Amino acid sequence: MTTSTRGSSSQRNQVLPAVLVLEDGRIFRGRAYGAVGETFGEAVFSTGMTGYQETLTDPSYDRQIVVATAPQIGNTGWNDEDDESGRIWVSGYVVRDPARVPSNWRAKRSLDDELERQSVVGISGIDTRALTRHLRERGSMRAGIFSGDATAPDAELLERVQAQPHMKGASLYEEVATQEAYVVPAVGERRFTVAAIDLGIKGMTPHRMAERGIEVHVLPATATADDVYAVAPDGVFFSNGPGDPATADGPVALMTAVLERRTPLFGICFGNQILGRALGFGTYKLKYGHRGINQPVQDRTTGKVEVTAHNHGFAVDAPLDKVSETRFGRAEVSHVCLNDDVVEGLQLLDQPAFSVQYHPEAAAGPHDAAYLFDRFVSLMEGQRA
Repeated sequence: MTTSTRGSSSQRNQVLPAVLVLEDGRIFRGRAYGAVGETFGEAVFSTGMTGYQETLTDPSYDRQIVVATAPQIGNTGWNDEDDESGRIWVSGYVVRDPARVPSNWRAKRSLDDELERQSVVGISGIDTRALTRHLRERGSMRAGIFSGDATAPDAELLERVQAQPHMKGASLYEEVATQEAYVVPAVGERRFTVAAIDLGIKGMTPHRMAERGIEVHVLPATATADDVYAVAPDGVFFSNGPGDPATADGPVALMTAVLERRTPLFGICFGNQILGRALGFGTYKLKYGHRGINQPVQDRTTGKVEVTAHNHGFAVDAPLDKVSETRFGRAEVSHVCLNDDVVEGLQLLDQPAFSVQYHPEAAAGPHDAAYLFDRFVSLMEGQRA
């Protein structure tokens, strides 16, 4: 998943050949898109029809080559408002039919130009439907995109792909997290203070909390319990992030300390996996993961089915059919994916802590799960009372 040095070119790349090489030897040939050069990562597919800017700037996609299943990408260009972080994090981008001319009143430049500006190597003009079916059948795998001077005989390119590290066992959250703490002020009256542990946080997450009167102190992934309680939090939040949760011993130890103090706790995505580990459950890598903004999840506490936004390749291994006894009291699976029964949420029954595997902040939509931030507020209200 390590990305090598990647070149860029000011020329129009549509005429330059490019090749996508998968670790199992499957090869797709197309045209250069974005920067010219080479890049490596785990090939995954995202099923969202909209929201490509939010996807590309989501730190959870660190060291992944993202395949857009929507056939046409780039129609709305690139603006300066919708980034979820300060940069594009994907290591490569794969599209079928890039927009020739972007058209949106907020657009400042084309997607192609932004990929080139940030040295993100991509490929266009390939059969993304065939590629997606291949990844569904074989699973997400290491891959490389090569164009310009980086091209070479197929056997040599395959050898370079197969020399890359696997995503399983990768510890990535520290390389995407903030190095310095910062504060997102509450909108209107400040009702609560939350310490948010940045494991790859998306910008919309503290914004959703701020909308509810929460002052959010975003702390580095290396924060200690002393750092957390120095801000006198009413609640603690653990964010999304990239990599294998089995490597996240530091965040697990920190969450354990929070649970021991019975502080209201909420986790999203990577934060859900961290809660799972803190409760004694295992984690495992999914065959091809859940990525997109159209995944059906059932809230088992209400029976309601939500359309939700996802980006995860790992999941928690917890029993769906019973309440589990943990060192912090009883725990149960609160949400489940209706496509494959993957655990999508956990909650403790004897203290104020819960998490979900998906993204209720969902800047590009859908917004079915926004109530989870209200649930967090209710936990803090209950604890204060």
